[in-house]
This record gives sequence, C-alpha cells and structure tokens, in this order.
Amino acid sequence: MTARTVVLGAGGQVGRAATAALPGAVGLGHDELDIARPVGPDWAAVDLVVNAAAYTDVAGAEHPTGRAAAWRANAEGPAALARLAAVHGFTLVHVSSDYVFDGRHGEPCREDTPFAPVNTYGASKAAGDLVVGLVPRHYVVRPSWLVGDGPNFVRTMLDRARRDEPAVVVADQVGRPTFAVDVAAAVAHLAGSGAPFGTYHVTGTGDPVSWADLARTTYRLAGADPDRVTDVATARYRQRYPDAVPRPASSVLDTDKARRAGVPLRDWRDRLAEYVRESTSRPRTP
Repeated sequence: MTARTVVLGAGGQVGRAATAALPGAVGLGHDELDIARPVGPDWAAVDLVVNAAAYTDVAGAEHPTGRAAAWRANAEGPAALARLAAVHGFTLVHVSSDYVFDGRHGEPCREDTPFAPVNTYGASKAAGDLVVGLVPRHYVVRPSWLVGDGPNFVRTMLDRARRDEPAVVVADQVGRPTFAVDVAAAVAHLAGSGAPFGTYHVTGTGDPVSWADLARTTYRLAGADPDRVTDVATARYRQRYPDAVPRPASSVLDTDKARRAGVPLRDWRDRLAEYVRESTSRPRTP
C-alpha cells in the first residue's frame, strides 16, 4: 500500500474524524495493521502518519492481560512508529491523553507539566508521548474527555437519558470535553500550517465542568430531567466500588499554545448541543 497520509486507529473516535478531515488519507484499523509491528505500508512514500491507535480500556488495563495490551499499543506501538519516522523522515502525529497527569496542581496543566499518571493506562500513554517526543518531526496532540463517534461518557449518559434512567456520577473530578472532530481539525491545521513541532493541548473551550454536571447538561439537552443525575464524591464512589481505577482529579488542560498556533478551538457546550442533535438524527455506529 502506498499513501502520502496514513491514519492509524481509523476505527476509533479520533481516527474516523481524522481520516475524514485529511484529504486523500488512508485509514487503517487495528485489524489491518499491528501498530507494534507496523508492516505493510510503503513508509518511504509517506509524508504524514497520524497515530490515533490506542488501548483505551482504563479499567481493563489494571488486569494482567489488559496491562500487557495497553503497554503494547500505547508504548511499543509509538516506539515502532518513532523508529520508522526517524528512518523515513515522515511527520508523526500522536494522539495523547489527559491521563498522563494526576490533575492535582490546582491549575490547568501545561504541555510541560511533569507527568504523574495515577493508573496503568496513563502510564502507558506517557511512555508513548516520551518516545514520540524524540522524533524530529512530530506533533503530540493531547485532548481530554474525548467525545466522538464511538463509546464515550456522553453517549452513555445520552442513552440513559433517553431511557429515563437515573445516573450516579462523580462530582469532584473536573475537565473540559473535547470532540473528535476538533482534534481532527487541530491535526489538519498543525500539519498543514507548518506550526512548530512539539506538544499541543487541544480541548474544548469554556468553563470546566464536573462529570456530574456534564451528565446533567446532556440530560437537559436530550429533553430529560437533569435531576435524575445524582452527585457522588470520588472517595464515596471508591468505598462503594473498591476496584474502581484512580483517575485525574482535574483534567483541565491549558490551551494557550494551541491558540497561539492558530488551532481552531470550539466551546464544549456548543459542540455538545450539536452532538446531541446529530445523535438523534442519524443511526449510531455500534
């Protein structure tokens, strides 16, 4: 296979959006290419590789089989791509995660905030970020609370709202949702504008929100009663579910660097309203 632009993880939320946003891009899913052993494409003919492939089962990554899978996809895979980029000279774009931080700084995390992951998934993503950072021509694009065409928190809350089901949601973890279409737009802008290589935080704009308030907003937009959502503190939730995986206290990321580079960023509330409207007007992808 020969292509100028290749998107890996094309079956995921960001991968789908990036394949659509990049003209002529060839998207490859996990069943078409093993990211840790990336054999197949003519890498010498490639100009841009967007790595949206990842193991994202945060809870599963705490178990032996899932732990190995997380490190293979999130660390070994990026390392293999970094070696290829060094040899062939293509630009490597790598999609990161807010889970590389613990969110305990009391202020938005900057691109140079020290990594401090609190779970295996976050540790494996941090390892991938570090190795991609060694590539001369690279962009690390870091979203938070991702929402797109696939399984995600907003979709789960939307399904519950439509069935008029209650939800008990953590109220003391905060962040800003990021929509996959905006991550894809950021990738296209960075790669096409000649922006300086490096790491960029790309999230929705607007005031941060708790998971519980995000759930309530989703219920309200879906025409359901937001009072069906009940707050729970993280500590109480961990008492109720001792096996619950630790997560960042705050996923609020500083986006000033992306703004200065001209990356288009949208208010998460506007995007959420669009997402809910679109979700009610078209069939959902399984």
